Amino acid sequence: MFDFRIITTWIHQTLTSLMPEALAVFLECVAVGVCIVLLYALLAIILIYMERKVCAFFQCRLGPMRVGKWGLLQVPCDVIKMLTKEIIDLHFSDRFLYHLAPFMVIIASFLTFACLPFGNGLQVLDFNVGVFFLLASSSIGVVGILLAGWSSHNKFSLIGAMRSGAQIISYELSCGLSILTMVVLMGTMQFSEIVESQADGWFLFKGHLPALIAFIVYLIAGNAETNRGPFDLPEAESELTAGYHTEYSGMGFGFFYLAEFLNLFIVASVAATIFLGGWMPLHIVGLDGFNACMDLIPSFLWFFGKAFFVVFLLMWIKWTFPRLRIDQILKLEWKYLVPIGMVNLILMVLIVVFNLHF
Repeated sequence: MFDFRIITTWIHQTLTSLMPEALAVFLECVAVGVCIVLLYALLAIILIYMERKVCAFFQCRLGPMRVGKWGLLQVPCDVIKMLTKEIIDLHFSDRFLYHLAPFMVIIASFLTFACLPFGNGLQVLDFNVGVFFLLASSSIGVVGILLAGWSSHNKFSLIGAMRSGAQIISYELSCGLSILTMVVLMGTMQFSEIVESQADGWFLFKGHLPALIAFIVYLIAGNAETNRGPFDLPEAESELTAGYHTEYSGMGFGFFYLAEFLNLFIVASVAATIFLGGWMPLHIVGLDGFNACMDLIPSFLWFFGKAFFVVFLLMWIKWTFPRLRIDQILKLEWKYLVPIGMVNLILMVLIVVFNLHF
């Protein structure tokens, strides 16, 4: 399988031969930042279109069809409309925190997005504590949500923000326990090593029943982390108009909208990386010809294919189950998912200690 580090190393050596190393590193950082922003925007457009089409499929209709062939230009038109909308200043709001909140949400999303291993050698941040950094950076977003609700000086926004904060902070426990269960099996928190250690089998299949339980718990908690149905009570339109971003317009609202869809992709990508092998192709021990054919598929196609498969599962959950009440949401987490996650973690420890995994 092709290693993209060959290209990145060649670019670095070429730049350092033409200019001082500090300037070369600066230009590389700018180029990587631009690539991340472009990929972020492109994925947002794809996910919004996919959400509308999947929703239409489950509701037995067609979805957007008028603007462009198959409605492909509908989302770009909506983006242009969002960019040109007036940004409204509120009289009684805390203006500094009101304008800071969307940036905190989007920056947390960007930091987490940069940790993802998109392909063999295609990773911006690859720390030896990558899983810990990802969990830490993703938790910053809830601060932006709470600031948005409080600074808007709107009771609906404040109630939505408090609901969202309680929900996200609660379900972070289940997400963390599921990932910690797999860290016990993986023996490392570095994403590149996590993917490479799945060359002979994905952890979802190597970890026996605890890995499957952790995967299911992670999907449920990940859906709740992103405030998506059936856990979308913080944005309940029938009760809170739009929840914590009721008073936002223009790009302020756009940042929250983008972060929601990209957080969906991040949750799916982490699941694909930890449970489904990331960019690692499907290998079956003993079938060398089959494995060689799988290696011909580029690594980034494997990663995005698995990530969008998990995205579809999360959308399936959203458009299948009805919205839960806030007491049901918290009861599900504290009475069921957390105990299951803790028992599952102990089971995985026993499997690893007695070497019962594949």
